[in-house]
Formats: sequence, structure tokens, C-alpha cells
Amino acid sequence: MPKLSLTQQIFIGLFVGILIGYFIHRSDHAPAVKQQLTETINRLDVDAQAKTDVLAALNRVDTPTKAADFVKTVGQGNLPEPAKTQVLNSAKELDAAYKHKEEWIQWVRVLSRIFLNLIKMLIAPLIFSTLVVGIAGAGDMKKVGRIGVKAMAYFTMATLLALVIGLIAVNITKPGLGINLPSEQSAEAKEIAANASKMTPQNHIVNVFPTSLIKSMAENDVLQIVVFSLIFAVALAGIGDKAKPMIAFCESLSEAMFKFTAYVMKFAPYGVGAAIAVTVGGKGLGVLWNLAKLILTLYGALAAFILIVLVPVALLIRLPFKRFFNLVKEPATLAFVTTSSESAFPKALENMERLGVPRRIVSFILPLGYSFNLDGSTLYLSLAAMFVAQAANIHLSVGQQITMLLTLMLSTKGIAAVPRASLVVLAGTLAQFGLPLEGIALILGVDEFMDMARTATNVIGNCLATAVVARWEGEFNDAGNTDVLPVNAASVKLH
Repeated sequence: MPKLSLTQQIFIGLFVGILIGYFIHRSDHAPAVKQQLTETINRLDVDAQAKTDVLAALNRVDTPTKAADFVKTVGQGNLPEPAKTQVLNSAKELDAAYKHKEEWIQWVRVLSRIFLNLIKMLIAPLIFSTLVVGIAGAGDMKKVGRIGVKAMAYFTMATLLALVIGLIAVNITKPGLGINLPSEQSAEAKEIAANASKMTPQNHIVNVFPTSLIKSMAENDVLQIVVFSLIFAVALAGIGDKAKPMIAFCESLSEAMFKFTAYVMKFAPYGVGAAIAVTVGGKGLGVLWNLAKLILTLYGALAAFILIVLVPVALLIRLPFKRFFNLVKEPATLAFVTTSSESAFPKALENMERLGVPRRIVSFILPLGYSFNLDGSTLYLSLAAMFVAQAANIHLSVGQQITMLLTLMLSTKGIAAVPRASLVVLAGTLAQFGLPLEGIALILGVDEFMDMARTATNVIGNCLATAVVARWEGEFNDAGNTDVLPVNAASVKLH
């Protein structure tokens, strides 16, 4: 029997994870207890206002934390005895049901957390070692600078087109019409809004430069690691032969990290299965139908971006489609299921080198793209901002939409390391244009499913970008690299 490929193993893990999540969700007694408690409260012979207040508090319960808060609310409430005791006992039963389900979910989540932690552990040493080896041995710093300029030009063009497609799609389908925004802002939405308020243009620029390499690596701040690695590599190139021991060390480190990656990827099917099990177990299969029009609009817009922008670019640079598809499907699948670009980075780095992109280019462009070329995320942001405007019945003129587009084009650069970066940028954009932040709470319910598609698109777009720059430089190997061999630092030269 032939050995299953990593992609096949991941899809098996995905299917098993969905089944496990479905059974976890089916075993949840909280909805039945909540319904029974609602009927109990409705039958109480108490003051109408007190009954209304308790029912309003109960309707807000949808998490273990809110269930615990509801128990406190009932205990401190004004319901008379024995009604108060009856409701309090049922509230404690509801709290126990939520905690039981949450405990199962947290145990399943252990596998996905382990997998993502292993991946995050790889990112910093992998970026540092591959960039230093590629650039310090390049010899021609002017050519390194030219590659960077070409990459930024391509990133800007791709970002602009992604934003335009997002705006066109949301104006055609109008998914926000007829949706009522939540009456109150969720705690998670408030936290995101608070993070957005800190993202001033000045901080945005300053935060590109690290104060400590250790801190940047500990926080997996990709852009700061790239900046340090670039400057460090240029410094090594400037000291000549004295740099050889350090370059040799980085060369050995990069090869060790690739081998480390191969070991971690064996755990990927388990991590992926656990991640999807947590999502389905927590929200059920039915959550896919919530805000389905918004989700379908995003997926359709991302598909249009791939067909209208990425495919013509691939044709223009004479990309070998079949080989590119076979090599990009594994990192894209990992990104889709885990909603983490980090999980796909090691495999994308290795596979783009197999495609035919020189290591010195792929190790430079790919991490740079993770901060400056978030095609899927930028498209999502233009779509989401207009969705909130439609849901709030606020009309934005064509001029305002163009201004929003330019604002998003600048604000999405270099924010990949910010937690829930897309939502933070969205919150800042909503505030700037006077749109209600309550719209974030509306989107949060299905954001994870949209995050899957936009993250996978980010990875595909960045993989293509490495090939584009390599072709522009005349260094793309059309035959591909069957084996990714260790880099001989002394022989790495830009021609």
C-alpha cells in the first residue's frame, strides 16, 4: 500500500476532527438546560420587571464565563424566595453543562496548541538563519536592495488589486443589508478596539525596528526579525573573511531547522484535526450557515482575486502550474485549517525552493511578504468594512470608499505580528470613518471560517511572489530542484 502524502494525512485528520467536534457538540446539554430554564422563569409568579431582567441576562449566556456570571446575577438579584432558589439551582446546572463541554474542548485543543507551539518555535531561527546565509554570502548588496524594491512594488500592486476586488464584491452582493447590529459591544470587540487605538502611524513605523532580538523572537514578530537579520547579514558581508564562521553556523542552523520542520510536520494531521474539532465542537456545524452570505461573498471574492490577479501573473512569468500547485497545496492546506500563516511558513519555504526559486530569494521574499503582502487579509478588510456600513445603514460615497481603500492599503503593511491583526486594523478603520464598532461583534461569530480562506490566500500569494521576483531576476530554475541541498555559503553569489 503506497504511503499517504502529508496532504492526504491532513485531510484525514480534518475529517476525523469534524466527526469528533460534531459528537462533542451533540453531547452538549447546555441548550436544553437553557431552554428548560427559560420556560421555568416564564412560569414564575413574580414581578414582571424582575422576570424580564432575569430572562435578558439568560439570553446573553453563550459561554462558560457568561454562565458563571448568570449564576452571580441570579444570586444577587431581586427574585423572591422560593423562586430565587429554584432559578439559582437551574442556573448552576447550566453553568455545570457549559463547564463540562468546555473541559472536553480544552483537552482536544491541547493537540492543536502543541502543534502551533512547535511551529512558532521554528519561525525565528528559520528566518534568521536562511536570511543571513542568503544575504551575507550574496556579495552584491546593491542587488539585494534591488530585489527588495521589486518585491515591494509587486506587493503594493497585489494589495491594491485585492482591496478593489473586495470593494466591488461587497457592493454587488450587499451582504450587510437587513442585518441588525448587536445592541452592546462584546468584551472581545472592546479589546480589539483598544488595540486599534494604539496603532498610530508613528508607532506603526517605529515598531518595525526591534529594541531586542530576543524579545522579537520570543513574540515571533516576523517583520522585526527580518529587519534585524537583514542588517546583521549586511554587517557580516562588510567584515569579509571574519564572517565565515558565523555564516557557517547559520548554514548549519538552517539545515537543522529544515530537518526539525520535517519532524514537526509528522504531527500536523493531529494538530489540524484537533483545531477543527474545537471549532465544530464549540459552535456546531450550523455555524457555517450563520452570516452565510458574508462568508460566500468573501470566498467568491478571494476566488476572483486568484483568477483575475494571481493566475495572469503566473502566466506572465511562465510559472509551471502543475508543479506549483503540487508544492503549494500542503502549506495552503495547513494555513486554511489552522488559520495560521506561521504553520505554513516552514513548508512553504522548503517547497518554493523545490519549485525553482533560489534559497537566497525565497528566504528573503517569503518572510517579507508575511508582513507586506497579505492579499487575503486586505481583501477581507475592504469587504468587512463595507459590510459593517451596510449593516448599520450608513451610506459611503464612492469617494469615501476610495479613501477607505487607500487607508487600508497603508494600515495593513507590517501588522502581521499584532494579535488578530485583521480585526485590529478593521476596528481602526471603522473608528476613522464613524462606523459602529459593534460590527466587529457581528463578524466575530464567523470570523474563524473567513480567516481560513484569507490566510490560505495570503500563503498562496506569497509563494507566487517568490517566483515572480526570481523570474524578474532571471534566477528561476524552470526544471525545479528535486532535492533541497545544503547551501554552501562560499558559493552563494548573486549573478
